Amino acid sequence: MISLQRTVQTATPARAVFEYLADFTTAQHWDPSAIRVTRIAGDGQVGSEYEVVSKFAGAQTELVYRLTDLESPTLIRLRGEKKAVTAVDTITVTSTPAGTEVTYAVEFDFHGFFRVLEPLLTIAVRRLLREGAEGLRTALNELG
Repeated sequence: MISLQRTVQTATPARAVFEYLADFTTAQHWDPSAIRVTRIAGDGQVGSEYEVVSKFAGAQTELVYRLTDLESPTLIRLRGEKKAVTAVDTITVTSTPAGTEVTYAVEFDFHGFFRVLEPLLTIAVRRLLREGAEGLRTALNELG
């Protein structure tokens, strides 16, 4: 399993950050790997599902994420599963004296043949997370 996280800081207030990120369709605006994010079921609350079309390791891939946890104003967690991978994205939002700290954690559990490739895929996941954190920081600063 690959488990990584990045933390970004912004002057934007925590409530605004949480509301922005709780609508996971915004990922297509801040995550450079996300080509399209569409809510396909639910109303944005726990149980809602999002189809995410993204670029990963040089290929286009689709994964349906289900919102499993939504604890306003601090926690957002989504889980996606398909034959090759189970992915869990956890976003925590913390108010600070200077604004807000956001930690974005990812877990990728590759299955079958892809498990053998995990050492190479770790490089792609690190890049994905680094670029996503940079995009997130920029978007949150523009939000504020």
